[in-house]
Amino acid sequence: MNEIKIFSPATVANVSCGYDVLGFCLDTKGDEMIIRKTKEKGVKITKIVGAELPFETKNNVAGVAALAILDAANADFGVEVEIYKNIKPGSGVGSSSASASGTVFAINELLGRPFNKQQLTLFGMKGEAVASGVEHADNVAPGIFGGFTLVKSLEPLKIVQLPTPSELYATVIHPQIEIKTSEARNILPDEIPLSNAIKQWANLGSLISGLYTDNYELIADSLHDHIVEPYRSQLIPHFKEVREAAIKNGALGCGISGSGPSVFALSKGVEMAHNVADAMNTVYSNTEIEFDIYVSKINTEGIKIIHKK
Repeated sequence: MNEIKIFSPATVANVSCGYDVLGFCLDTKGDEMIIRKTKEKGVKITKIVGAELPFETKNNVAGVAALAILDAANADFGVEVEIYKNIKPGSGVGSSSASASGTVFAINELLGRPFNKQQLTLFGMKGEAVASGVEHADNVAPGIFGGFTLVKSLEPLKIVQLPTPSELYATVIHPQIEIKTSEARNILPDEIPLSNAIKQWANLGSLISGLYTDNYELIADSLHDHIVEPYRSQLIPHFKEVREAAIKNGALGCGISGSGPSVFALSKGVEMAHNVADAMNTVYSNTEIEFDIYVSKINTEGIKIIHKK
């Protein structure tokens, strides 16, 4: 194999109560990438469509991730990378991680799959750090593993793949404003009250239990953020109205996707997810802010191969 084209999906990180440790994979939104072998070692970003991103390898998320996996494999070849961005940078649904995870997945295929998914996540985190300033896995992991993932630890890296209830659907609205992950991290407090921490880890535990048992009522009762959302919601216009509209129209829960500005809701069944989309649409239609909105089944496969040759 000398060339591979892949679909690298958008992801939702944090999922309300799982700041920096929980994420899930979407199905209807994602980037496409073409990675091809070159005789000359190294990494060249040859094409970027859909976003203004750096072509310099060490300043590009995909470039840094590619260097990490090629170096670990002691590869006797280099790669050219084409990136077709359908996930807007700064949208809060894992734009940078899609580039990083898609690159390492594709190169692993070209290498003959010497690395497992956990190792690929580690390589992808190297690229993710270019965008956010921190190596975190809550977007990279669900893109590579598919479905819901839990980051058990970073040192050493341990990813736990969680089950996905079959009727669970996501609705995501993206107000057309940009919030950088690094900026959204800077507004968070260094310390939190113990009482809030207790509520948060109780919600995280019960959410995971709900995923394992297909208990939609428990999932709904767990999707609450007592730590991050009170601060980051101030950066998202009309967040409270959107959240209230989603819950009122049947959503199990609603919260900030990653660092925002995208807002996600989880629903039982595709019909309910579309009802929630209509309710979110109504809120933003009464503002001057442009937005897009989409419904997605939870993608349990993760990154997908479009073709290879």
